[in-house]
Amino acid sequence: MKIFIDTANLDMIREINSWGILDGVTTNPSLIAKENTDTPTRVKEIAKIVDVPISAEAMSLDAEGMIREGRELSSIHPNINVKLPMCIDSLKATKVLSEEGIDVNMTLIFSAQQALLAAKAGARYVSPFVGRLDDIGMYGTEVLNQIVGVFFNYGFETEVIAASIRNPIHVLEAAAAGCDIATIPYNILQQMVSHPKTDEGIQNFIKDYEKSKK
Repeated sequence: MKIFIDTANLDMIREINSWGILDGVTTNPSLIAKENTDTPTRVKEIAKIVDVPISAEAMSLDAEGMIREGRELSSIHPNINVKLPMCIDSLKATKVLSEEGIDVNMTLIFSAQQALLAAKAGARYVSPFVGRLDDIGMYGTEVLNQIVGVFFNYGFETEVIAASIRNPIHVLEAAAAGCDIATIPYNILQQMVSHPKTDEGIQNFIKDYEKSKK
């Protein structure tokens, strides 16, 4: 499973890239706003740091505007894919953009039916929101399983990005479901490294090493 980082913070991207595990970056308007910048400026900066897929979100709500923004965003750098929110207009825009060779990441996916339509329209990625499904009393990981199963059944090349990751268990469940990608916040990536028994073992090794020096 590929690991993307879900952030627009340049320092976080540099840090996770230094671990040797980073396969991509996803941004959204909320993450961009936290950095007090704009999407074109920030994705240009990200592209200078890492040579990986970078998701940049279009803000238009009509197909014509999405197509225009998608072309503009994709022209910034070859690694940029265009995020569109799931709706009828985004399906129309995805058809046009995908036919032009522009990758689309269909976001705000909450059902396998939505993912199926996005894949048929030509989306390169679909992003089901696991955590937000859990928030409303649904089992987000079950939706991941359904999407992966449907795509496998019909040979879709569209990749599944597990998004809205709230904890390391979501990452494990996404990997077990066979998701192609999980896009993970910085703090969750840090949590994935840690385990109390690892910390305990390190301290024991240090103590034993110090004893051996005496």
